[in-house]
Amino acid sequence: MAVHPTAVVEDGATLGAGVEIGPFCHVGSRVTLGDGVTLLSHVSITGITSIAKGCKIYPGAALGGMSQIRDNDFTDGRLEIGEACTLREMVSMNVGSKRDKGVTRVGARGFFMAGSHVGHDCIVGDDVTFANSVALGGHSVIGDGVIFGGLSAVQQFCRVGKGAMVGGLTGVNRDVIPYAMAFGDHAELAGLNLIGLKRRGLSRDTINAMRATFRSVFYGSGGSLADRAREARTKYAGVVEVAEIVDFILAEAKQELCLARRRGGDAA
Repeated sequence: MAVHPTAVVEDGATLGAGVEIGPFCHVGSRVTLGDGVTLLSHVSITGITSIAKGCKIYPGAALGGMSQIRDNDFTDGRLEIGEACTLREMVSMNVGSKRDKGVTRVGARGFFMAGSHVGHDCIVGDDVTFANSVALGGHSVIGDGVIFGGLSAVQQFCRVGKGAMVGGLTGVNRDVIPYAMAFGDHAELAGLNLIGLKRRGLSRDTINAMRATFRSVFYGSGGSLADRAREARTKYAGVVEVAEIVDFILAEAKQELCLARRRGGDAA
């Protein structure tokens, strides 16, 4: 363990083996740093914050700050960050609030570029990529492997499903289904993230079933969108990824579903 003499580590903080804390960092009394965590310099970690092993945190990051809510006096919120995450310069993540379960949770192996923000009570999956200045409003739920382009933003209580890709400068104000691409100042679906699906090693038959599901649900006729989703699950029973899309669509949610662009620009 190496702590620079200009760093402040408050009594009560828990530091794992091999932790490195660089110049002018501040580690609060209720912070837990796992084995091999590295704070390069000028990093502030406060609140009830736990950072799992192998994370690397760059200058100016501010983690564990209180929820950004007016008249907030809740001091027992928590922030949990999974192992092997990279948090670049000026990343900020807030603890949970009394308006929810009191915890903000970030999964493993996330890559958060400079200036990105995770708001209070967000749940973020594993292997996500946030480009520069991506911002999550409170209570957002982000699935595994989601990729955000730079300067995109997610409204409070929105969901972005597993494997989705959100383009740069996109405002997400509705739920984005798993494996989709979403673009626009107010997000619209532009088909499936085909490059991502191929990188996952999915078979041609699976991808074709997912494309057919997308078309039938968002461009089909007859019945409601939910009815068409149920029909797709029956037609493609046994295709796990189709079931994930359908379950996401049918789940109880606080925001409406992000819909597809008008026919003609379909990339599915």
